[in-house]
Amino acid sequence: MTAPTRSRLTVLSGPAGVGKSSVVSYLRDHDPRIWHSVSVTTRPQRPGEVDGVAYRFVSVEDFERMVADGELLEQAQYAGNFYGTPRAPVQQMLAAGVPVLLEIEIHGARQIRQIDPDALLVFLAPPSWEELERRLKGRGTESPDVIARRLAQARTELAAESEFDEVIVNTSVADAAQQLGRLIGG
Repeated sequence: MTAPTRSRLTVLSGPAGVGKSSVVSYLRDHDPRIWHSVSVTTRPQRPGEVDGVAYRFVSVEDFERMVADGELLEQAQYAGNFYGTPRAPVQQMLAAGVPVLLEIEIHGARQIRQIDPDALLVFLAPPSWEELERRLKGRGTESPDVIARRLAQARTELAAESEFDEVIVNTSVADAAQQLGRLIGG
């Protein structure tokens, strides 16, 4: 019996409000062969979020312990909160030949590129700056100062688009998810 082929790691990144979570959710509902890694974060849980589904919510102390113990594949601070990808489950799924999708921010994507040059980095772009701004403000989940910080960060992140292997413009969640699924599928 031959060992399973190692799958390629795929990273989806882009500015806050571009629709990464919506695209990943659609893809997970329509393509169950793809395993989506659940990131850990120190940010407060938003209404409707379930711990362990979109994120695993941890304290700053727990996050720092995970970093110190080498439990995270990548980690970053974004808009005043910490985010990271648990290492062990990603490695286990890849070793088993399961396609793995990470939904992380730009700094994390750069870290993945350093440790896994074969990873596929996909940038999810908004159709326009105005649409991105509308989406962020329309969430109604964050204060005006947090929205302002996220928009300022988005300008920097949009400039990083050329660092990615592929770019998908999110004009429709279904279309963007289908494009991402095709990229992951080879």
